[in-house]
Amino acid sequence: MARIEYEDEDADDDDRPETPRWRRRAVTAVLALVGLGLGFLIPYTIYLNHQISQRFGELRWQVPTRVYARPLVLAPGVAMNAATLKTELDAAGYREDDGVKPGTYSIDGGRWTISSRGFRDVDGVVAPARVQVTLSGGRVSRLRDGDGRRNLESARMDAARIATLYGQRQEERRLVRVEDVPQLLTDTLQAVEDKDFAHHHGIDLSGMARAAMANLRAGETRQGASTLTQQLARSGLLGIGREQTYSRKFNEILYALLMESRYDKGAILEAYLNQVYLGQRGAQAIHGVAAGAEFWFGRRLDDLEVEQVALLVGIIRGPSHYDPRRQPERAKARRDFVLARMLESGLIDQATHDRAAARPLGVTETPGSIIANRFPGYVDLIRRQLARDYPAGALQGAGLSVMSAMSPSAQAYAEGATVRTIKDLATAKRPALQAGLVVTDVHSGEVVAAVGSRDPVEHGFNRAIEAQRPVGSLLKPFVYLLALGDPTRYSLASWVDDSPVTVTLENGRSWTPGNSDGRSHGTVRLIDALARSYNQATVRLGMEVQPRELANLVNTLAGVRAEANPALILGSMDQSPYAMAQLYQFLASGGEIQPLRTVRGVIDEQGRVVNRYDSAPRPAQPGDALAARVVTLALQHAVTSGTARQLVNDGLGRLNAAGKTGTSNDGRDSWFAGWTGDHLAVVWVGNDQNEQTGLYGATGAMRVWSGLFARLPSAALDVGSEGLEWQWVAQTHATDADCPEARRFPFVAGYAPPYAPCQRYDPNQTFVDENGNLVDATGAPVQDERRGWREWFGFGRERDASPPPAEPAPAPQPAPPPPSEEMPR
Repeated sequence: MARIEYEDEDADDDDRPETPRWRRRAVTAVLALVGLGLGFLIPYTIYLNHQISQRFGELRWQVPTRVYARPLVLAPGVAMNAATLKTELDAAGYREDDGVKPGTYSIDGGRWTISSRGFRDVDGVVAPARVQVTLSGGRVSRLRDGDGRRNLESARMDAARIATLYGQRQEERRLVRVEDVPQLLTDTLQAVEDKDFAHHHGIDLSGMARAAMANLRAGETRQGASTLTQQLARSGLLGIGREQTYSRKFNEILYALLMESRYDKGAILEAYLNQVYLGQRGAQAIHGVAAGAEFWFGRRLDDLEVEQVALLVGIIRGPSHYDPRRQPERAKARRDFVLARMLESGLIDQATHDRAAARPLGVTETPGSIIANRFPGYVDLIRRQLARDYPAGALQGAGLSVMSAMSPSAQAYAEGATVRTIKDLATAKRPALQAGLVVTDVHSGEVVAAVGSRDPVEHGFNRAIEAQRPVGSLLKPFVYLLALGDPTRYSLASWVDDSPVTVTLENGRSWTPGNSDGRSHGTVRLIDALARSYNQATVRLGMEVQPRELANLVNTLAGVRAEANPALILGSMDQSPYAMAQLYQFLASGGEIQPLRTVRGVIDEQGRVVNRYDSAPRPAQPGDALAARVVTLALQHAVTSGTARQLVNDGLGRLNAAGKTGTSNDGRDSWFAGWTGDHLAVVWVGNDQNEQTGLYGATGAMRVWSGLFARLPSAALDVGSEGLEWQWVAQTHATDADCPEARRFPFVAGYAPPYAPCQRYDPNQTFVDENGNLVDATGAPVQDERRGWREWFGFGRERDASPPPAEPAPAPQPAPPPPSEEMPR
């Protein structure tokens, strides 16, 4: 049996060359490095996987809170004209087209066809609808469905977005679900940015090779090598930047591989669509395709045309480099490249390609509806209302939808009237003027517009609510309201004394207010004392109803605390336009207590209503309603025959408006409060340094009001006669309608004066009243044209110097009123 010769084998080994020591050391080092690398890579991969779970898995972004105007409600009889309807629709992002596609409208004469988009309001989901609206005579005359077959009671159009409350990151984003994004957009995105997205596992080696060849042929970078997953990884969502380093690229690849292993393609694509960076407006970064569509085109994703889809996808490569507003030629070349890829991929046919390529870029001149706060005065009121439910900073970046009461058309007209009037009033001798304005809905107490500055977009001091200025005669109607609340003592036909008056104050000093025209007007009807704003008559009446009661009334109606002294009767309190709007809302609403509000409700990210503020006001108490109605009738007289009569000259007599002018001492503050059947507006015009402006209520603030209502559709004011009875009155008695001296007055039912036969007076007979003024039988001042030189020296005074009748009868029509407090001295 043969024996194994180990010695021979050993001899053979001795013949082999010995392995060099350096090679053994290199192998050992490589193995050690691999071990160390694996020891680092495995924990690092676990760490990155944890980061993905926290950041990507939750898919939480800091979504801004958006503020919306009120939905436009259309119904037969609603005041509306073509210009206002277009303003409302344009503000909400509608465009003139065929009126079939949601978000479009068409016009055929006075008939509008509008296709609304579905939306969520405080009372639930409002479905999309297509309606026909016919305008005639300044109102909606007919409302039908889109086919014109069925009459509709009302229709609501989705609201305009008016402001955005951002968080600390100042990111504009509108979250969308992948199934809600038009398929053409997602398909185009993949065709241009990641053709093999559906098949790769995070990185695409074949795609890298194709991109390299395409860029080499083009001589420039036309295609990227990164997948959509890699782009998402470096978008900032997962905490890595876009710097060109090996470490960043390494992290990007690892993140992409891990995301693909954990999430399906739909979740990754949805995250990309909501995260992709698409532009910048100042400090606001525009993220997501939905926000990008609004920013560049002022449209929703569903409304994008083919060429706009191509441009939006093309911009992704470099929003600054391909900015269509700054680099239109470069952007068009990029868009046309994307259109070519869409054609190549079979997403569009040749005719569609050619038609889209021939069209302009279609971007808006200014970014659409993305501006953070275009209406600072109004949004400030919103913040104040929500302060009790949302602590400071809680709204920003909270992803809420704040449904406000703003009317875009009323806001636009209010801003325009303010800017135009302040410009027209500016003179070299007049100090810089400022303004504050509040417009409300008289039916609900909702604030539909607010202007806080002569420059409506100026942030900072909001004069609509922060300007505390003397209100002057704006408070007088509430003196009369107190008196007329007691129909056993007072009516609009009551006589009041406008002779000089002196009031002794608590400190023993005397107060003797005079009329702004420097004249006394004798005994006048209560309605005329208010309409012509006579100070002396008002002070007498105010002392009878007592300043304490006036202070209590102001506190009850507006929550305003005022010092109960006699000067309060003539408006010696400092208040803002907002506070005075709250006070006047009682009169404008017909006696209802309506707390003003700017917010109707708040909706969270899931579409749930978390707060509602649109509860209906309580009906007015019968006594309040009657008193408010009577004062309103008196203030309608102020517009037709008193201090606000210029409104009739301005062509606004059709509104039957009621209003009151106000002027503080020395013409420092100009006020006007007026209302129609739909709207109340309170305006202040003055100077921030409280310098004299030389303006009265009728020459300053009322001009803003006139400019607003010359454009704003609003129903005429119809006070109604419920609870009232009208009687012809001469002296202190009801009389016949054909009595020459009779005037017609409203009385609370059951409180009209007793009837007396008509007493006819000689129209040429004159008297001297207790103040030495020459008056006729009606008590009206008389200018004696027969006075000659003898009477200047006291001779020949043969007129009857007996006192007038105790209750002089009024003229059928009042004589032209003497200069009022709002007329220049």
